[in-house]
Amino acid sequence: MKKVLFLGGAPTQIPPIKYALEQGHEVITLDYLPENPGHKLAHQYYNISTTDKEAVLEIARVEKIDGIVAYASDPASPTAAYVAEIMGLPGNPYDSVEILARKDLFRDFLAKHNFNVPRSNAFYNEDEAKLWLDEIGVPAFIKPVDSSGSKGVTHLQNAEDFSSAFEHALKFSREKKVVVEEKIVRQGYQVAGDGFVLDGELVFRCWADEHFDKLCNGLVPIGQTFPTSHNEDLLNEAHRETQRLITLLGMKTGALNFDFVFSEDGKFYFLELGPRNGGCLIPEVIRYATGVDLIKYTVDAALGLPCTGLTMKPTNGFWSSYMVHAIDDGKFKELSLSERAKEYIVERDVQVKPGAQVNVFSGSHDTLGTMILKYPSQKEMLDMVDNMERDIRVIVE
Repeated sequence: MKKVLFLGGAPTQIPPIKYALEQGHEVITLDYLPENPGHKLAHQYYNISTTDKEAVLEIARVEKIDGIVAYASDPASPTAAYVAEIMGLPGNPYDSVEILARKDLFRDFLAKHNFNVPRSNAFYNEDEAKLWLDEIGVPAFIKPVDSSGSKGVTHLQNAEDFSSAFEHALKFSREKKVVVEEKIVRQGYQVAGDGFVLDGELVFRCWADEHFDKLCNGLVPIGQTFPTSHNEDLLNEAHRETQRLITLLGMKTGALNFDFVFSEDGKFYFLELGPRNGGCLIPEVIRYATGVDLIKYTVDAALGLPCTGLTMKPTNGFWSSYMVHAIDDGKFKELSLSERAKEYIVERDVQVKPGAQVNVFSGSHDTLGTMILKYPSQKEMLDMVDNMERDIRVIVE
């Protein structure tokens, strides 16, 4: 039995906790929200912030942990790397994880090492940021340097709205710093998915098309469809550039979460490369689609256990995650499902109750439930997820 510390105990972070318990490990959870369900499963828990590196390190030392996991959490990833590095536990270099977790540091690193990168700069001061916007023009993206889940992000269409977009981003930034970045006109879908690094090599990756709801929010993903529709030549370039980045950063072990695009002229652009597993049920869908259990490997790798058998596997069938959400404010009445949706749903977890107040989907915090679906063809899958209001709809009154 080994002792593993999980940074976060939210519902989306339960799968690796359950796996660790099934393996007979001693589980400690750490989360500033006392009611999060991970605490209820753990042998021991602490109510502190996962971003408080020194407090987490002190607990890790007192508990004499064997491994630390920041599952599906950008803010907690640098903390996990910091603790692992100081205590000599399996993990990745703290400085490298900090680069991946901070949008401004990441863009600077990409530019320095001749990756394709959008024109981007980060500012504490709004007036200086506005001068940069005047240079790159609109449309542009205004983002906090250190938020996750698309919180605080604005797709700026009119320069007149810049001030409110800058203030909105500041509210979600711990650093109080904002990225102003040109928009890359992409071909096809934005790409998401997860991968895994062992001994510095990208040994596994499974990529998907990422989908957004045009009726309420074009920035927060509502689901991913596996496999991606992009051609193999483009995907091979993405793999090569990812390996180059991993090598430059000295990344050693663990999960990666991807967001990237291909421009109209076929160039590869990283949007983000998270040093952690993806949210939106990405590891769970990958397990269905390939048989590869990244949840298991994440825990095993963090404890220094062998990860034998982790190799590239093709996607078998057509699968998606789906984040149940409302496109109108109101009180939840029911979830309307078409006949084909009922047929295709493999897993369903919707906990919102009739009469509960729901809001238009503006971020991951507005998610009302999750689903995993399997489809008969890629064509039907893409058409359905791009127009899901025809098949799965939250009815409000």
